[in-house]
Amino acid sequence: MKILNLTQHPATQDQIDAGVVDLQGEQLEMLKSLLTFEHLPSYQEIEDRAHDIALLVMFNGLGNDDDDPSFFKAMIGGAPYLMSALENALKSHSVMPVYAFSERMSVEEIQPDGSVRKLNKFKHKGFVEV
Repeated sequence: MKILNLTQHPATQDQIDAGVVDLQGEQLEMLKSLLTFEHLPSYQEIEDRAHDIALLVMFNGLGNDDDDPSFFKAMIGGAPYLMSALENALKSHSVMPVYAFSERMSVEEIQPDGSVRKLNKFKHKGFVEV
């Protein structure tokens, strides 16, 4: 099943392999604008933005003319104060909100001088439906 990415970040290759599809062009720019708050938002602004983001699932611009593909799941993430409203807005349009679940993996690399550089990598493991 395809999952529409409603986060500001491009899907990882693991997420793409799991069915995540990124928005493109104007719809992606609209999403980023709706997810970015430059000031303290009111309750109504949060509700309005959540509603507008949910509409991007239906009007995603990924099809031809008025033939956008349907998505029944959407990957979300971002400002915690927006997520509850976004979950509700998506569900009101029969779209299941999901969060990406990743495993943190610590990798050590030995440097030419003998020192060790520790890196944290995140491995996509699935989705949490809410």
